[in-house]
Amino acid sequence: MKKKPSSEATAAWIRLMRVQTRVLDAVEQDLKKAGFPPLAWYDALLELSRAPGGELRPVELEKQMLLPQYSTSRLIDRLVDEGLAARRECKFDKRGQFVEITEAGRELQKKMWTSYSAAIERHVGTKLSDADAAKLCGLLDRLGCACGEMPAPLVKDAVQAR
Repeated sequence: MKKKPSSEATAAWIRLMRVQTRVLDAVEQDLKKAGFPPLAWYDALLELSRAPGGELRPVELEKQMLLPQYSTSRLIDRLVDEGLAARRECKFDKRGQFVEITEAGRELQKKMWTSYSAAIERHVGTKLSDADAAKLCGLLDRLGCACGEMPAPLVKDAVQAR
């Protein structure tokens, strides 16, 4: 017989989902008010900027993103249309392709970080002490590891690229 979650575990799940949705919505609104595109654009540009050579295959980009991105191909299309990324054919696999960040993409990602980091501070940093934030990271890492996720390194500056 399968064990049911405790009422505490169920309450934690509900709070986790609600808080995630509300904080993400608040951050998205802050970016929108500052005149920036959605957070998924920043996330994709950040991952491309961190990748060796500034390029990833679309499937790799989707795996690296912090946000769930079910329509990665449409996101890539938008980034390419705006000149923030470029598609490049794979030399070894003619059917494959890479997505490469452009200089304009690097610039937008850096500009967005100013508003994004302020939103993180406003919606998370001002609500939790550093000790509480570290404790929350530990708890979330435990949940993530149970699902096969590797713990994320402590981020010192999300704008840094390799």
